[in-house]
Amino acid sequence: MKLNRRPIEANKISVELLDKFPIYITRDLQTAKQWLRVKERGTRRIGIIASSGAKRIQSDGINLLNIGDEPNWFLNGPDDIRSSFYLELAATEFGIQGLEIDWAGLCWEADLRFIEGNWNFHKFSGTKWSNVHKQDAQTYLINKYRVLLTRAREGMVIWIPAGNDADATRLKEFYDGTADYLKSCGITEL
Repeated sequence: MKLNRRPIEANKISVELLDKFPIYITRDLQTAKQWLRVKERGTRRIGIIASSGAKRIQSDGINLLNIGDEPNWFLNGPDDIRSSFYLELAATEFGIQGLEIDWAGLCWEADLRFIEGNWNFHKFSGTKWSNVHKQDAQTYLINKYRVLLTRAREGMVIWIPAGNDADATRLKEFYDGTADYLKSCGITEL
């Protein structure tokens, strides 16, 4: 997955990888969860991952995993609500860095948005999103998603919320450009 705005190159790579490492995109969380549950076989672990800046995915019933709860998420079985199998807690780049999961569902939040050909960087604070202007912080945001995009061993589904224009913190325009960009990179929509 290329984050450096080279969709033609990414498209060529995605065609070659699809059979070996499937990557899909969806705008519907239940579709992403259903896709993951189909992949849950034997010892194959499924789970949801997200940026630590994904503060608004809680409106869809996904909470960010607390630092220190990773052992339960990674090791407990499908009957434990604290485990990755339950698809309710999202491990962040902090909890999953250096670790992998067989099949990942990546929640792409509005902290990193693709708008009019460029990445836009945001931080949620209080009740609203604010722009991130510092170059170091922007680089950090891109790197968060690079970490998340490389945590799946066998494949992944990327869920980008459809947005909700009745909620100023989740406007459709925050998400549509990112979804369109990732599709232009060759990612098939479920």
